[in-house]
Amino acid sequence: MAYNNDNAQAFRRDYRAAIHPLYNPWLHAAFVLAYGLLCIGLLGSTLDAVAPWQWLLVPTTLLFFSWGEYQVHKRLGHNKTRFGKLFYKRHTGDHHSFFVETLMPYETARDWRVILFPAWLIVLYSLPLFAAWWLLSHLDGNLAALFAGSMLLGYMSYEVVHACEHLPDRHPVSRLPWIRQMRRLHALHHRRELMHSRNFGIVHPLMDWLHGTLHWEPEAIHEQNRQQHCIRIARPAARVLEYAAAPSHWPQWHPSSLRIYGRAGALLAGERFEEDIHAGGRAGHLRWDVLDYQPAQRWQASAQGDHGLHLLLTYECVAVEGGCEFVRTLEYGFAGWPMRLANGLFMRRRIERESQASMQALHDVLVRT
Repeated sequence: MAYNNDNAQAFRRDYRAAIHPLYNPWLHAAFVLAYGLLCIGLLGSTLDAVAPWQWLLVPTTLLFFSWGEYQVHKRLGHNKTRFGKLFYKRHTGDHHSFFVETLMPYETARDWRVILFPAWLIVLYSLPLFAAWWLLSHLDGNLAALFAGSMLLGYMSYEVVHACEHLPDRHPVSRLPWIRQMRRLHALHHRRELMHSRNFGIVHPLMDWLHGTLHWEPEAIHEQNRQQHCIRIARPAARVLEYAAAPSHWPQWHPSSLRIYGRAGALLAGERFEEDIHAGGRAGHLRWDVLDYQPAQRWQASAQGDHGLHLLLTYECVAVEGGCEFVRTLEYGFAGWPMRLANGLFMRRRIERESQASMQALHDVLVRT
């Protein structure tokens, strides 16, 4: 059976339950950052009249670090060896079970424990670097400090970029061009059939390109934008999802839905319907295909519209005491750049407001019935 989001969510629950209650993710991250910067600062304080050619050691050392990162990731993180069995368990066993291609973001700060290296590792990593600095300083103090400092900078850049690759989709940093590209490559690496053979680079893809392990697939159009909203409703999960999964009801609670062309009632996988909408300040027409319906759990449909619009809509229900938690996830994008630009300038914010309003309207309609 394929490992999917349900498996990952089950693993997440077990992993989180096993985290020590005194674990502090903020202290963890702060220690790594502070210790790394302190070490780099101490090494930097030993520099004296650095010649221009000596600064070339910084990018050279960072490339060397990237080569080492690639080798360790590929040969120890994804191959079970006696020497690296603990790293293999933590990386392939924990990290790749916690995060899968379609479930990459962390949900709470305590999830950082499965993203960041253990806090003590940067201390252990720095010891041989200081030893190398002491030895090399007898030959050239500047080169010794630049080498050791750059190796520490490489370690910290790995931690920071890797954390960015697991940021929530709505975080502004995740939309930065370089981070967005690396997030895509890293998500592909977390695909089960690719994780042992492709995209081992974390900070940049150079080593993958040089070793022939770089794998790129463009994002599906609907993956350009993702909006997720959640609300608790004092009604059974089966009742809530049955109502929401009936597009004929949408005009009653979603402000963007004007008219539905299709049968009444919850629609099953394989069924189709059409919809007139006015979303993000513009009118349009959507042609929908229902992909999945699991009563009381999940309903999903995809749509195509005018101007190259592609959507993926998912409704999920989780039973809680006194009712259920309803989660609506809208993913959408445009094939052409003019509409992408318009979406970024003003449509996305309007669609976000409309989606938020729809959740409250759904709640109000259901509690009245």
